[in-house]
Amino acid sequence: MSLLGNITTGRDNRPPRLMIYGQEGVGKSTFGANAPAPIFVQTEDGLGEIDCAKFPLAKSLVEVVEELQALRDEAHDYKSVVVDSLDWLERLIFDEVCREYGVRSIEKADGGFGKGYTHAIVHWRRILSLLDDLRNKRNMAVILLAHAKVERFEDPESSAYDRYTPRLHKNAASLISEWADAVMFATKRFRVQKENAGFSGERGIAAPIGAGGGDRILRTNCGPACMAKNRYNLPEEIALSWQSFIDAYGGSAK
Repeated sequence: MSLLGNITTGRDNRPPRLMIYGQEGVGKSTFGANAPAPIFVQTEDGLGEIDCAKFPLAKSLVEVVEELQALRDEAHDYKSVVVDSLDWLERLIFDEVCREYGVRSIEKADGGFGKGYTHAIVHWRRILSLLDDLRNKRNMAVILLAHAKVERFEDPESSAYDRYTPRLHKNAASLISEWADAVMFATKRFRVQKENAGFSGERGIAAPIGAGGGDRILRTNCGPACMAKNRYNLPEEIALSWQSFIDAYGGSAK
C-alpha cells in the first residue's frame, strides 16, 4: 500500500491533553474535578475538600506508573485522568533517579553536572507515553495540574522581565509544554489601583475584579505575564471552568 494512502485530513477529535498551572488555591483541582468522569492520580495531599474519585496518595514513582497502567489495562468507566500535581510528581521522579544512582541529591546523580535532570527526562517520557496510551487507547482526556513560579525571562527582542511559568525544572517544563495541546495559566483577574502612601507618595496595589475575591480565569496564550499556548485557537482568556474550556474549544472549530 502506498504511503499516500495513510494521509488523513480534518480536525483531530481525540480528547485534549491539557496542562493547567497557577498559584495555590486558585481552582485547578476543581477544574479537573468537573471534567467528564475524572479519576485523580494524587502526588500531593490536597483533595480533601473535593468530592472526586482518586487513587491513594502516591509516595513513589512506581506507584504512579502502576496506577496509570491500571487505567490503561483494566476495565473502568473513567473518561478523564487528572495528575495532581506535576511538581510533586517531579519530586518522586528525582527520588527515583537518586535511588538508581545511590545518591541523596539529584545534583549528585551520575557524577553531577546536571546529569540527574537529564536522566529524569527518561522517566517523564515514560509517564507521557502512558498518558498517550490513555488518550489513544481508552479515549480519556488528560489534565495535568502544576503550581506556578515567577521566573526571569530573557527576551532577545527586548529587556528581560519576570513571568509565571510551571514550577518544574526547565527540561521537564519544555518537554511537557511541547507535548500538551494546551498550557494554560490559572489566575484571578486584578486591576492595579493607586493609594496614598504618605510621604512616600503613591503606591500601586492589586485589587481583585469580580465577586468572591476576583474572577478566576485561564490565560491561553503566551505573553509578558505568563507562559502559555494552545493548538485550539482559543480566546486570550476564558473562565476557569471545564465547561468554559469546552465551549471555547467547540467555538474554535467553527
